[in-house]
Amino acid sequence: MSRLTDIAEQVLAQVDPAAEAEVQIGEGSEALTRFANSYIHQNVAEEGPQVTLKVAIDGQVASATTNRVSDEGLRRVVSDATEAARLQPVDPDWPGVADPVPVTPLDHWGDDTANATPAVRAGMAGEFIAAGSEFDAAGYCETTAKTVVFANSAGHVAEDRHTTAVLDGIHRQGAIAGSGHTASVRLSEIDATTVGALAARRARASIGAVDVKAGERQVVLAPECLATICIFMAIYGFNAKFHQEEQSFVRLGEKQFDEKLRLVDDATDRRALRVGFDSEGTPKRPLELVVDGAAKALAHDRRTAAKGGTSSTGHAFSFFGGYLGAVPIDLFVTPGEESEEELIAGVDQGLYVSTFNYCRVLDPKTLVVTGLTRNGTFLIENGKITTPVTNLRFTQSFVDALGPDTILGLGSDARHADSEIGSGLVYCPSIRLASWNFTGGATG
Repeated sequence: MSRLTDIAEQVLAQVDPAAEAEVQIGEGSEALTRFANSYIHQNVAEEGPQVTLKVAIDGQVASATTNRVSDEGLRRVVSDATEAARLQPVDPDWPGVADPVPVTPLDHWGDDTANATPAVRAGMAGEFIAAGSEFDAAGYCETTAKTVVFANSAGHVAEDRHTTAVLDGIHRQGAIAGSGHTASVRLSEIDATTVGALAARRARASIGAVDVKAGERQVVLAPECLATICIFMAIYGFNAKFHQEEQSFVRLGEKQFDEKLRLVDDATDRRALRVGFDSEGTPKRPLELVVDGAAKALAHDRRTAAKGGTSSTGHAFSFFGGYLGAVPIDLFVTPGEESEEELIAGVDQGLYVSTFNYCRVLDPKTLVVTGLTRNGTFLIENGKITTPVTNLRFTQSFVDALGPDTILGLGSDARHADSEIGSGLVYCPSIRLASWNFTGGATG
């Protein structure tokens, strides 16, 4: 029995035997080296455990969290969760705790990430900065290494560990900027110079940006844009909670998407960044969401599975104590064979977009989203990027944008891309789309 499993058992032993309980413990390090104006200005790190206990007493459910693993700290978290549960109304959808099942550790781990020092992260920042020395650079290099244990009152126990390395930044001059981003299990797999060079190239090309008229245009979207599209579809569409509440766009079995699109959630992929079980202890497994243009499945947690007469797919997701539903967060889009340059070469008149920003859902049933372009938007004319463009507002159904006969090409440049929701959730390429609806400038 590991130390964390032992702590989990200590917690469960103190819960009222008549109650159900789940405990999750994460322990490890999170370290961040941040830079601005081309200088490192912050290096912070946090180490230690976090214990989250959920208690259910006759369907009354509540949680409590602590970072104190002393005897007194553990007694207090049990007392807090129990007292809070007794004050809650009965949750009619409480599914109970999971029975014991085997969970195979995925061990998405890199010793180089776990052992990264401030000097190593500073070196990565320095390489990013040097790639665009004429600009002011800003961004961060982050390394995370954690072991996670889950245990419940039914005797189910799971343990796994993971590491994540992220490099993100911009090169900036006045109002113009270009961005670069990547993430990996292993810090050694990140080429900081390449990431910085991309940001610098976009910044240089953005000098002298002009306004263009709104309207529908063919687009080539960088991976960051597609990552935002995919995670919004995961939350608002393939999440069984939204589907059961009739707020989802998904119509299972129908060809709602272009046949070129293949979207899967697969925590078992070696490139994935998380542990092999969800916040309810359910083992994760590959889940095909879109194949040959058809919506194939929904992501379930135990709550939605009980309602739908099916089994959890291992996608229970804790969201700041709220209930968001089951969210796929290890998404992979199958890439194509064209380089980004070849995607651009196929466009007579259109736009290249590096990043989306401030995206907000207007209608979940159609997934119409409004947002802005950011950090590099350019006219494409006769197969070449020509003129930089000021930021534009768009109002677009993400589902319609990927609908039948809309994907004109998928890039071969798949990587972990940043998104509006966060980093490391989507591994995807650039994409060329037949149409995107731009509705105005950044101010309206």
